[in-house]
Amino acid sequence: MMSPVAIAVLSLSMSADAFAAAISRGAKHRPEPRQAVRQGLVFGVIEAITPLVGFGVGLLFAGLVEAVDHWIAFGLLGIVGGKMLYEGLIPDGDDEDDAAEAKPAGKRGLFTLIATAIGTSIDAGAVGVGLAFLSANIWIIAAAIGFTTFTLATLGMLIGKMVGTKLGRAAEIVGGIALILLGIKILLEHLGIIGSIGI
Repeated sequence: MMSPVAIAVLSLSMSADAFAAAISRGAKHRPEPRQAVRQGLVFGVIEAITPLVGFGVGLLFAGLVEAVDHWIAFGLLGIVGGKMLYEGLIPDGDDEDDAAEAKPAGKRGLFTLIATAIGTSIDAGAVGVGLAFLSANIWIIAAAIGFTTFTLATLGMLIGKMVGTKLGRAAEIVGGIALILLGIKILLEHLGIIGSIGI
């Protein structure tokens, strides 16, 4: 069972991709507060659904891999965290272009928004698979991830409107490190190297 602190760390980490994408989107489209809230809600709902899907997939195979479930959780969290860390450290060259274009969303804005939200939530699906092996309370975790993502995505779009995209990369770096550390903690606890430290 995951503690409230661990759920908070996971939720913030899972929201980092959406936060970074929202900052970029805010820099590009300059949304009004009401638009930012609506778009943040799309990010939050999708981010809450994907770990539920991943959890369901994980349950199908949990009985087959019970002896190595902690390794799977460690691996998935490490891969997702490493990917976030890499993307945060390696600039893609689009930040300046996005900030310079600064134009409102067009007719395909909703499709682009949903596609972006799905893209940033794929990692949460992978984490959901890992959580199935830990018998975690997925409903609480999914709700926490969804709410945190909604909040940070909304803020991200408003921040992007004002300051551009650089803060988004910093969020990805911090989120990636947090996920890697959480995976290490789970592995060490299951191996008996450390006891539960309440996070």
